[in-house]
Amino acid sequence: MKFTSTLIKGKLIKRYKRFFADIKVNNQIITAHCPNTGSMMGLLDKDNEVWVTKNKNPNRKLKYTLEIIKVKKNLIGVNTHRANRIVEHALKNKRINEFKKIKLIKPEFKFSKDTRFDFLCDKKIIEVKNVTLSRNNKVAEFPDAITSRGTKHLLKLVDSIKKKYVPYVLFLTQIQTIEYFRIARDIDHNYYENYLLAKKAGVNFLAYRCDISSKEIKIEKKIKIIDE
Repeated sequence: MKFTSTLIKGKLIKRYKRFFADIKVNNQIITAHCPNTGSMMGLLDKDNEVWVTKNKNPNRKLKYTLEIIKVKKNLIGVNTHRANRIVEHALKNKRINEFKKIKLIKPEFKFSKDTRFDFLCDKKIIEVKNVTLSRNNKVAEFPDAITSRGTKHLLKLVDSIKKKYVPYVLFLTQIQTIEYFRIARDIDHNYYENYLLAKKAGVNFLAYRCDISSKEIKIEKKIKIIDE
């Protein structure tokens, strides 16, 4: 997925009220939209280098959007709204081994009255989870906060097996150089328990790492999921 406009570099001052981030750009302070509802644990140190995009829509209240944060020499993609676009680009370009033979890509698949999944690919359901947490240099983790929505998705994916679907959770790891992925059970033990149950029931779990630059973000390689 290529950025359609040039990213602007700055330094983080603070994130507040979840959706706002003050950033210093060329000795000026701008306020950017922060499109990430997680805790963003480990990402928000003052003076971290960041990159933002500028929106040209005159009706938009916040002109800037936070896209990337640099932590310990690693670029991390924090705009969760881009996760599905990154995955869709990878599906169309056959960059994910498990989906190279699919013929149909249907975004926003309505599974039930109260549940949508990110993609239906033939009979394969894909639910994408954006990953930005790493408390170890080589290991990425999800979630970074309690996620009742994520747990609900796991239960619904188990239900989908009864309807002859083949369900997948794809942990899109937007952290450079990461080699492994695991569930952060100390952060959300309920999610971890339901992950184990879903895995036993037949839900498939994948983790892919992204290559990140100020020009584009794309899926790079599959990484190993470790259960500890």
